Amino acid sequence: MTDAWKQWDLSGAGLQTLNLELTRRLRRPQVAFGLWLAFPLGLHAFYLRERGRGGGYLAASASLVMLGLFTPPIVAAVSGGVYLMAALADLWTLSARLTAYNKDLRVRLTLRKDRGPPPGFRGRYTDQDTDIGDYIAIKDQERAGHNPRSPTPEPDKAVTSFQEQEARLRAHMARHKALKNPRS
Repeated sequence: MTDAWKQWDLSGAGLQTLNLELTRRLRRPQVAFGLWLAFPLGLHAFYLRERGRGGGYLAASASLVMLGLFTPPIVAAVSGGVYLMAALADLWTLSARLTAYNKDLRVRLTLRKDRGPPPGFRGRYTDQDTDIGDYIAIKDQERAGHNPRSPTPEPDKAVTSFQEQEARLRAHMARHKALKNPRS
């Protein structure tokens, strides 16, 4: 299946629009880890919108180049080792930071204030004139799986038990078989 559906603009405030926007804006682990390979440039940090960390990588890389040019080789080697250990620690935490970024994005998109309810939406319970006591009284009458306070059945239309219904069905089937196959 092609990814052409990602380009559709359903323009609404529904879940489809939210999911399309999330699909477009979520950060992918493959990209983040691929960009980490160029960690001296801090691309993986900029991908996760961590500008300070990305700038820190750029500054540290420039400082390391300067140390290599103007200091003894041992100082540059030790500094490079520390820098490499910091980059490996960054790799270790990259997955957790990626998950945190995507989770924060989901929360921000789901709870954003610019998308309100559709025009004319008044909520689930729209009788604003009644007080909550009436509503509670109605809900108290209801039971799960039952109609609210149905009238008692008339005596001639009494509800029969399951066993009585089964007995009637067996008797009906026996009569039906007797009519179909009369014994001679």
